[in-house]
Amino acid sequence: MQKAEYRNLIETELLPKIKLTTPSPFDPIIVNNQSPIWKTIGSGNYAGVFSLDSHPEWVVKVYGRNPEELKKEIDVYKKLGSHESYSCLYDYGDNYLILKKLNGVTLFDAVVKGIQIPEAVINDIDSGLDYARSVGLNPFDVHGKNVVMYEGRGYIVDISDFYKQGYCRKWKDLKKAYYKIYLPYLYKYHPPIPFFIVDAVRKGYRIYRRLKKKVNKEK
Repeated sequence: MQKAEYRNLIETELLPKIKLTTPSPFDPIIVNNQSPIWKTIGSGNYAGVFSLDSHPEWVVKVYGRNPEELKKEIDVYKKLGSHESYSCLYDYGDNYLILKKLNGVTLFDAVVKGIQIPEAVINDIDSGLDYARSVGLNPFDVHGKNVVMYEGRGYIVDISDFYKQGYCRKWKDLKKAYYKIYLPYLYKYHPPIPFFIVDAVRKGYRIYRRLKKKVNKEK
């Protein structure tokens, strides 16, 4: 399939048949997909992600909120270029990106499903983040839902906030939990952990960080 044909399928068979809603600024986009050929494979804070069986090596990321952020994400991909820790940008439209598909399971889902997360995955992510810094980017909002592992290696699937300034400690805090809790107590006999528990921890962490930031500002 040529790129022009793929773009045509996005414009005619995907975009008119999906609805992206944002009931809460702190939860991922909710996707309603009525397309018979496009599959929903994920959603994040800004967008839904879709794939086509006839072209499995590509995915389409469609922005559902803050479409002005799309241009910033394009710039981030251009700075990253080609690196094994990241996807790469093939093409884009007014509100979507065409990206190389990264296979794997998120670290969030791995904990829910009881899949072991080897230390090599953590090291791969660290290496990828170091590379991003070396090309002038600021790894921001890196957490268990936008990092995946595949065949024992780690990959970063969402770089949309790497243009932001300031310090984000989410990955540092996740690593701390990995080495202090996960590795010594869960890794060897990793039981599945119900989704509602893991999601409650995720939401609790976000509330905690917001409250702590507010308190620090008031001091």
